[in-house]
Amino acid sequence: MTTDNSSPTGAAAGTADTGAGTEPGTGAAKSTGTGAGPDRGADGSAAPIVELRGAGKAYGNVRALHGVSLAVRPGRVTCVLGDNGAGKSTLIKIVSGLHQHTEGELLVDGEPVRFGSPREALDRGIATVYQDLATVPLMPVWRNFFLGSEMTRGPWPVRRLDIARMKRTADEELRNMGIVLDDLEQPIGTLSGGQRQSVAIARAVYFGARVLILDEPTAALGVKQSGVVLKYIAAARDRGLGVIFITHNPHHAYMVGDHFSVLRLGTMELSASRSEVGLEELTNHMAGGAELAALKHELAQVRGVDVEGLPEEADLRAPVTSGAGAPAPSVPTAPPGGKDS
Repeated sequence: MTTDNSSPTGAAAGTADTGAGTEPGTGAAKSTGTGAGPDRGADGSAAPIVELRGAGKAYGNVRALHGVSLAVRPGRVTCVLGDNGAGKSTLIKIVSGLHQHTEGELLVDGEPVRFGSPREALDRGIATVYQDLATVPLMPVWRNFFLGSEMTRGPWPVRRLDIARMKRTADEELRNMGIVLDDLEQPIGTLSGGQRQSVAIARAVYFGARVLILDEPTAALGVKQSGVVLKYIAAARDRGLGVIFITHNPHHAYMVGDHFSVLRLGTMELSASRSEVGLEELTNHMAGGAELAALKHELAQVRGVDVEGLPEEADLRAPVTSGAGAPAPSVPTAPPGGKDS
């Protein structure tokens, strides 16, 4: 059972046990979302943490991604949308270090990089939460929170798990994200899909993520649980993380997104800030509206096909920009009426 605190962002992450970041195998230092503030670009906006410039990936003669530019800034949600085969998975594999790009540049903090493994990306503060969440269903919540980075105590060679501290820290960090679980001993597989996603997000934040990549977190969830996940995406953004939200659902994206990129057949069809694109236009791009608009005059000749609601091709020529526009509302109030991923 999950209940929400009045403020999902709550206290800073630094309220957890400060010794956690110094134990061997506990991962990177915790991200508190505080400090001197992010660097600023020439236009006064926050400098990107991660940036793709004309990036692409080819597998032999097959070009999966080409000429894609993307900027992920702190405290902003960058939504990447596209149909199956559009190149979304290839894009996140490049950013997360699973695959290397074959064209263009990948920059982290303004420095060109070429990750050799996901561990290298994680060391630079780039964490990915996949759809399977990388959890063990039969293990307790607190064990999954520290899976692979367990806290230990005592001298070598008799070091042992510091169970009490892991339970206390997991509970504090979950509460900081507005997640209150009645029993951390319950197997994580007994939680709802939205609760498991929320635990995975809190885990990534605790272990020092500056950029959080979410691979279609609402795809297998119902309306209510999708709303829970969207709330914690907004909470992560409010703590200063840059979020890449991969999704098929433009309604979910528009509730929390600050910048929207639509991929089609491996290329960038739309890249626009929130102030430059509306939900209807975003939906049209996501649904292949540009192709339907181009065929509108031909479809009009077919009996029984209503083309009145189709957009004009000129109406879908949205600007392509690299910045993030006005921020989205701080916390979504509800998922779209009856729309599942």
